[in-house]
Amino acid sequence: MLPEHQFICCDGLEVHLTCWGHPQAPALVLWHGLTRTGRDFDELARNLSDRWYVICPDTPGRGLSQWSQTPEQDYILPRYVDIARQVLSALSISECVWIGTSMGGLIGMLLAAEEETPVRALLVNDVGPELPEDALQRIRTYISVQPVFRCLTALETWLKQVYVTFGPNSDAFWRRLAMTSSRRLPDGTFTLHYDPALVDAFQVPSADQPAPTLWPQWQAIRCPLMIIQGAESDLLLPATLQRMRTLQPQAEVMTLDGIGHAPTLVTDDQQRRVVQWLDQLSVRFPED
Repeated sequence: MLPEHQFICCDGLEVHLTCWGHPQAPALVLWHGLTRTGRDFDELARNLSDRWYVICPDTPGRGLSQWSQTPEQDYILPRYVDIARQVLSALSISECVWIGTSMGGLIGMLLAAEEETPVRALLVNDVGPELPEDALQRIRTYISVQPVFRCLTALETWLKQVYVTFGPNSDAFWRRLAMTSSRRLPDGTFTLHYDPALVDAFQVPSADQPAPTLWPQWQAIRCPLMIIQGAESDLLLPATLQRMRTLQPQAEVMTLDGIGHAPTLVTDDQQRRVVQWLDQLSVRFPED
C-alpha cells in the first residue's frame, strides 16, 4: 500500500502528514523524535495499515513541514501538543492510539494526561518524564552542527555511524533513512532535513535552571500504557523506568538488549511485539 500525503495548516504553520490505510479505520498516530521525520515509521506504518489509519506527522521544522520564523515559540513541547490537537481535529479524529519515539513520546504523555484526551492508549519509545542532563547536553551538541555531504551515500554512511545506537538494521533501512533524512543545498550537496534553529529553543538544564519534569502528567494518565526501553539508552535510565512502573504499575514494559536510543520499531521482532500490544487493545478500542 502506498501512503497518502496531506498538508494541514496549524496556526500559520503547514504540517506534512504521511498517512497509511483507510481513513475510516481506527486512528494510530506515530510521532517521531527530535530531529527525525514521520518517514522514520514507513516500515511499521505499512505493516499496520491493513487495520489502522496510520498518521505520521513531520513536526514543524522537520521533513516537509514548514520551518518557523519564531523557533523559540514554535519548537517547544506545549506548541507541539497544540499542533497535535489541530492535526487530529482537521482529520476529524476524536480518539486514537499514540506511539511516540523520544520527543514524540513526550508529546503523547502531555496529550494523554489531559482530562479530555483523544489518546486511548499510549506507547512511549525510549523516553521518560525526566531526562538526564548528560543526554540533553549530547543532544544539544549534535543538533548544533549540521554536516554537509557531497553525495547521498556519504550521508548514509554517516547515519550508520551516528545512529549506531539504533541497533542492527537492514541496508534497505539505512538507504531509505538517508533518502528521507536529507535535503539538497543550493550548491548541490546534502545536509539533514531539519531546521538548524531547533537549537535556539533547546535548553540544557543547569544548577540554576533545572529541567522541568513530566512526573505529574505521567501519573495522571489513565489509558493503557506500553514502555519500550533500549537497554543501552542514555535517555531512559533504569531508575527512571523503575519510577515510571511504580507510578503506573499496569504499564507493560519491553526492554531491548543491545540497543540504545532509540529503537527504530522496524525490525521484525520489534514490529511483532508492537503488533501484539496493539492487538490486546481491541476490546478497549473497537473498530467501527
